Amino acid sequence: MALIDKIGWIHLEDGRVLCARSYGKDLFYVPGGKRDPGETDVQALVREVAEELAVAIEPGTARHIGTFEAQADGKADGVVVRVACYTADHTGTPEPTSEIEEIRWLGHADRELMSEAGRVIFDELHGRGLLG
Repeated sequence: MALIDKIGWIHLEDGRVLCARSYGKDLFYVPGGKRDPGETDVQALVREVAEELAVAIEPGTARHIGTFEAQADGKADGVVVRVACYTADHTGTPEPTSEIEEIRWLGHADRELMSEAGRVIFDELHGRGLLG
């Protein structure tokens, strides 16, 4: 099994999660990405969210809410993506940056717009009563 290890930011408001869609892609995902060598989860979260949404994560507020796995979209069978997800406060207003075409607030009813890993995350958040 091949593994893609990522970090994700779960920004919840009014029972919805802020999600992003990259240029040329059809599916949304929770903002985040891969760690650079030597980075902690929180360091990667701060960097990736700043790169994707132009906001500053407040590192001291980061809280792990779960790690989720699913088949990686667009990859060969057996390639799994693992996303360690965190909530965290931020400063600034989220907006798409150069690599992001669109951001959107999505609820559980929108789960089909999500990547496979995103669907797993949405189902768990919905089961916890956090996602409308």
